[in-house]
Amino acid sequence: MNALPPVTLLVIAKEPVPGRVKTRLTPPCTPQEAAALAEAALTDTLRTLLRTPARRRVLALDGASGPWLPPGYDVVPQSPGDLDERIVAAFAHCDGPTLLVGMDTPQLAADMIAGVGRDGRDAWFGPAADGGFWALGLADPARAGALVRGVPMSTDRTGAIQRIRLAEAGLTVTDLPVLRDVDTAADAAAVAACCARGSRFAAVLDSMAEVVR
Repeated sequence: MNALPPVTLLVIAKEPVPGRVKTRLTPPCTPQEAAALAEAALTDTLRTLLRTPARRRVLALDGASGPWLPPGYDVVPQSPGDLDERIVAAFAHCDGPTLLVGMDTPQLAADMIAGVGRDGRDAWFGPAADGGFWALGLADPARAGALVRGVPMSTDRTGAIQRIRLAEAGLTVTDLPVLRDVDTAADAAAVAACCARGSRFAAVLDSMAEVVR
């Protein structure tokens, strides 16, 4: 029997509550519709990671879990503070090679991250098309504080600054594919077109096509 790969898969997410998630989708969406899309994106992400071999799966959650959460995840609360601090705190729940992903890329496929934890690298980095990043992996998650703390988040230079941090620390880095985050209605349409057949996100968006057209 093959041993499980050493990687821990870590998701950082908000409970999909209307008015708290995907606020840039409103308008054209209502807060309830935006939350439905957020829930669908999170559901697809969690299901994809269940299909990805891993030693452990962790969800760092801001809020309460719901029926969208499948079995197989250790749920830990997000710490307060800015996003860089919350990322550092999420990594602190893990040991060994760990890949953190967000809830904004439901088009994520298992083969995109198949080599994480197995290629002998120190870090893995997934840039986002808007200049941020959708994934950050560290062979030693205890280094997250020095590598992430102080990186300005939610700017069009966040990804570049974070990638430079990794390089300046002397880490060997595997670059993962560029993915598009779901922030706007245009993003939602583009991302849905890239989702796997049968994705929850594409189905929910299709049900509200008149709203986001």
